[in-house]
This record gives sequence, C-alpha cells and structure tokens, in this order.
Amino acid sequence: MLTNLLIIDIETVPQQPTFQNLNKYWQELWWEKVQKTIAPDVTPEESYHQKAGILAEFGKIVCISTAFFFQLNGQWTLKIKSIYGDDEAEILNNFVALCQKVQHLHPQFQFAGHNIKEFDIPFICRRLMIQQIPLPDFLQLHDKKPWETKMFDTLHWWKFGDHKNYISLHLLASVLNIPTSKDDIDGSMVQVVYHQEKNLDRIVAYCQKDVVVTANIILRFHHLPLLEASQIRIV
Repeated sequence: MLTNLLIIDIETVPQQPTFQNLNKYWQELWWEKVQKTIAPDVTPEESYHQKAGILAEFGKIVCISTAFFFQLNGQWTLKIKSIYGDDEAEILNNFVALCQKVQHLHPQFQFAGHNIKEFDIPFICRRLMIQQIPLPDFLQLHDKKPWETKMFDTLHWWKFGDHKNYISLHLLASVLNIPTSKDDIDGSMVQVVYHQEKNLDRIVAYCQKDVVVTANIILRFHHLPLLEASQIRIV
C-alpha cells in the first residue's frame, strides 16, 4: 500500500570543506581508505573533493527529506517534511523520532526511495553509530538477509533482476517522462553550496524535489496519475 511508504532522500557533504582541513592523522586515514579505488593520477585533495561526501566515515548528513502519501478528495496527495541543519546528531534524532511516529500509525511501514538500499539507509545507520545514537528496531539491518529488509527501492525495481544495471534518478525520471529535479543543482554541487555558499535552503529545496520525483516514479510504477503541484504539501 502506498500509505505504508515513507519516502526518503538524504543530502550529504564532506565533514571538512577540503582535504587540507583534515589533520595529518585523518589525512592518512583518508588515503588508506581510497587510494586503491582511484586512478593513479588523482591526488588526495582531488579524491577528497570527489568522494568524501558519500563516505559515511568522512561525510555527514545535512538534510533528510521525507514524504508520505495520503488520500484527499479521492486523490493521492504527498506530504513532505525536511529535517536539516548543521547539527547532524539533531537531524538524526529528529529523523528517528519521526520514523517512530510513522511506525506507530503504520506498523508495516517501509522506507522508499532511489538507491536507498545501497546509499541512504546504510549512510544513516553508519552516522547513527558514529554519533552514538542507538539504532531503532527498524534500522537493525546489520544481521538481516537481503530478502528480510523490506524497502521500496526504485533502483532495484527497475533492475528487474538484472543486478549489473544501474540508473540514476534523473535518467529514470526522464525515460518515464516525469519532470526531473535537476533544474538548479545536482548532487555533485551540494558540498560547494553547503561549504562555500552556505546556502542550506537551496540544498533542502533540491532534496525535496528529489522525493517528489521519486514519489512520481512510484506512482508511474503503479500506473497512477502523476502528482500535480496542488497535491504536494510541504510542512
């Protein structure tokens, strides 16, 4: 059921704006982490700019946008709530509290999103551990088998069993003729907007657009009409 889905999208940035901002110990840890997975001509500084924001050991969450479907006047409507700021621990605590409220109302709720199985959810879990926040029961995933973790992942839906296939949210929306969220910034620009422009509102707006795109992809998968602007509510 659509009402059991909690759609999420996260935006992450490097904890430090540049490699030079890391102390020597963490610079060594960074290079140990990435040196075998990058091209020989890529410097530590370049690799940090490229990858730090997507590695939970060196990145942090600055925004989690959530959304859920509900029926209003016979139409599917989407309610969006974003949790964001500079204090990651506060973001994570508020996110867990929101999920617990959803679980109380919908005990069978499951997370939905694009590539959440391999990025958003693992990143959230790792950052919870790093921030020493207890994992709630619905994120106790470390000892579960793949088929025991119930998530509506639009990337995995589109695979149709083809495990080598990857598709971006932007491309999937485009091939399904769904308006895309890439009309201002994209994921590669988030760290610049955060660390240099200090424009968190712009990041939040981008994150919210992504959950709307994901919601429309889910509707398209169910052969349902796409959302109109009047059917989207931000709280």
